[in-house]
Amino acid sequence: MPTVRQPLAPMLARLERELPRDGYLYEPKWDGFRCLAFRDGDEVDLRSRNQRPLARYFPELVRAFLDLPVSRLAIDGEIVARDFESLLRRLHPAASRVEQLSAETPASFMAFDLLAVGDDDVRGERFVERRRLLEELFAAAKPPLLLTELTDDARRATAWLGRRDGIDGVVAKHRDLRYEPGVRAMIKVKQQRTADCVVAGFRWLHDRPLPRTLLLGLYDGSVQLQHVGIVSAIPNARRRALLEHIAPYVTELEGHPWEQGFLVGGGATGKLPGAAGRWTPGMDQDWVPLAPALVCEVAYDQVDGFRLRHPARFCRWRPDRDARTCTLDQLG
Repeated sequence: MPTVRQPLAPMLARLERELPRDGYLYEPKWDGFRCLAFRDGDEVDLRSRNQRPLARYFPELVRAFLDLPVSRLAIDGEIVARDFESLLRRLHPAASRVEQLSAETPASFMAFDLLAVGDDDVRGERFVERRRLLEELFAAAKPPLLLTELTDDARRATAWLGRRDGIDGVVAKHRDLRYEPGVRAMIKVKQQRTADCVVAGFRWLHDRPLPRTLLLGLYDGSVQLQHVGIVSAIPNARRRALLEHIAPYVTELEGHPWEQGFLVGGGATGKLPGAAGRWTPGMDQDWVPLAPALVCEVAYDQVDGFRLRHPARFCRWRPDRDARTCTLDQLG
């Protein structure tokens, strides 16, 4: 019987804007699916952060874990692919399609922490010791099993912050850190990115006549207004003032840039909680159109194509900006 097995919550990280110093080690923050990997003999179980089973979608990773010389282990890592949208497409219900996608867009497992090996539960060991054991284990590993880079050089870590090739920031772990499931014991550092977006609609709260989310748009070459994401997590104290600000711009759907729908082609990122979802006239209209004249500055993290992966954060209104000048090239 393995010493560490699912269900197990992964250790989490709290967001900061500066790299911590004095005893910290740094890793790239990979842009993929967080995954805890468990092996017990001939069985491999891959679990997402929210306990969703992933093994059936990534047979190439299951085979790779079975090739390791240790028959029982628990490893924390990230499933990565060439881009996040192709990774989302791997979550397909048909077994034949799963095998086809595993060949067309193979995934890798980027290991960054060891929880157990053999009969030993190592969660109580210092991070530097867990890392040493992980390096020994992965000395015999081959792709698609990879070991994440680690450095104590803050300059090297700072360079990762400016990259966009599958890296989403930096994770900092203290040398003495023990593995604490479900606890925000690590630190993640990400650079804030901003864009000036058109506020072209909003959605109501379910229980009160106050705005719940703002619908954001950017022009594609000053021609079509593309729905790129939403602003959510609006403080309750600001909702009434926000409604007063946008109410004069409420308009009819007829003649609105999104009269014929938005994100009509769908897309993988629309499956994510809080991401911009599609709407067509055949669906119930759960949003209120606004004349596309208001501009606000928002902060965001990741972009998939021309869509914000996660809800943006409202920064300020930009009355000095002409809505027509708010274009998709801001997201480059």
